[in-house]
Amino acid sequence: MTFRYINKTIFTAGIAAVLFLTSCENDLNRMPESEVTSASVYADFANYKSVLAKIYAGLAVSGQNGGDGDPDIGGIDGGTSNYLRQYFQLQELPTDEAVVAWNDPSLPDLHNMNWSASNDFIRALYYRIYYQIAISNEFIRETSDEKLASRNITGANADESRLFRNEARFMRALSYFHAIDLFGNGPFVTEATEVGITPPPRIDRAALFAYIENELKELENLLKDPRTNEYGRADKAAVWMLLSKLYLNAEVYTGQGRYSDARVYAEKVINAGYSLKTNYDELFLADNNVANNEVIFSVNFDGINTRTYGGTTYIIHAGVGGTMPPEQFGINSGWGGLRSTKNIVNLFPNATGTLDKRGRFYTDGQNLEINSQTVFTDGYPLIKFKNLKKDGTKGSDDTGLYVDTDFPLFRLGEAYLIYAEAVLRGGGGSNATALQYINLLRQRAYGNTSGNVASINLDFILDERARELTWEATRRTDLIRFNKFTSGSYLWPFKGGVKDGRAVEDFRKLYPIPNTDLTANPNLIQNPGY
Repeated sequence: MTFRYINKTIFTAGIAAVLFLTSCENDLNRMPESEVTSASVYADFANYKSVLAKIYAGLAVSGQNGGDGDPDIGGIDGGTSNYLRQYFQLQELPTDEAVVAWNDPSLPDLHNMNWSASNDFIRALYYRIYYQIAISNEFIRETSDEKLASRNITGANADESRLFRNEARFMRALSYFHAIDLFGNGPFVTEATEVGITPPPRIDRAALFAYIENELKELENLLKDPRTNEYGRADKAAVWMLLSKLYLNAEVYTGQGRYSDARVYAEKVINAGYSLKTNYDELFLADNNVANNEVIFSVNFDGINTRTYGGTTYIIHAGVGGTMPPEQFGINSGWGGLRSTKNIVNLFPNATGTLDKRGRFYTDGQNLEINSQTVFTDGYPLIKFKNLKKDGTKGSDDTGLYVDTDFPLFRLGEAYLIYAEAVLRGGGGSNATALQYINLLRQRAYGNTSGNVASINLDFILDERARELTWEATRRTDLIRFNKFTSGSYLWPFKGGVKDGRAVEDFRKLYPIPNTDLTANPNLIQNPGY
């Protein structure tokens, strides 16, 4: 069976007792404090998988009850504070890939690139990241070899407990990767940190890079082989993919390029037995968990058992509005929010995507030009994620509200792109192989070889990443790596809050540490410019 880790039956095994982590804005920098009942829960090996499930579920759902009820963090609506929803927004809305029509306080600031350290959405993801780290630490601490032995958990059960522990370490590394990319520095805690005694120390970006690298280098020998774990759980290929992304951005994070390492780890993924899904569209449908040998690690959703207003429920509903028929996306209504800018539309041969199948936009009643961010019909919505199965039927929730579509966080297509970019940046490897990988992506997109290219350069790679990965939460990181995020050399509508776009300050390459956490933790230092 697949690891649909959001099923509420999983949570009833003691999650609320084990990790009843009530938090408010002033204490989210702290590690969670377990209730006394956690001792009895961890005494029984049968509960361990349920606790691990909560860690995986932290990327997908926001609280203890379906529909984002009883949220894990306070101060913001549960659905709004959803980890994937906010990661998507912070990676996409400040770029050319997405604008949103809504006027929620401080939300327009993301695309206008004039956010402050009190921005609600930045704060929500910051706390989500550190909440994930905290519950991972708790699990890692409670499954140490010493504690397993003290509870008489031995043999095969102990071995599986160690595997669970190492998967929790991967999930912690993933959240620290998001922290290093979005915030640079921040509080640092591991399973060895005393809980709730003193505010956590600060770690700078270079030291955090070294920590993540060391963790992942250990884990690549400890997790299951690629494609042998349950669907939705991490394996060695997930570790390799995260390492390749870490190394690809090492020059941004540390000032030292690691492109050879990025290439090597992309190669490990490429050689691990994955294959491109023949039909690109099927990567983003309600049954994309079936017969999908391209996705390496995903955030999983289910319209019955994973009821959230975040995740792909948000991405799909928010990208439907105007004259778009919601039933063609397997949902009951559009929320009239997300569209793409003309910069992305113009990367494809035409707006309807009849040549490059990745470039499908809804154009009926829509204007290519964005004259107002708050008018949904300004800008072309991307037709990519849907709550429809391959046979055209909608997902499992009969109401059409919650969706089944999983979010592909890592997939083979991006490994091809990382390999090609690393080669072009001097990371060794083969130029011919890099070109071959790019053309494999384009052959899928065109359905034949008519889209093949004879040569590639870095500008082409940036554009191809947008064509292949639009709305997959990579664009901000990509634009920063290519020095186009803040500079005036590349503009898009309302970059910097100006209709035709403008350069913005370089300090925007990092988000601010929320003011609330600076107040709560005197060890922290605000990022420059805020």
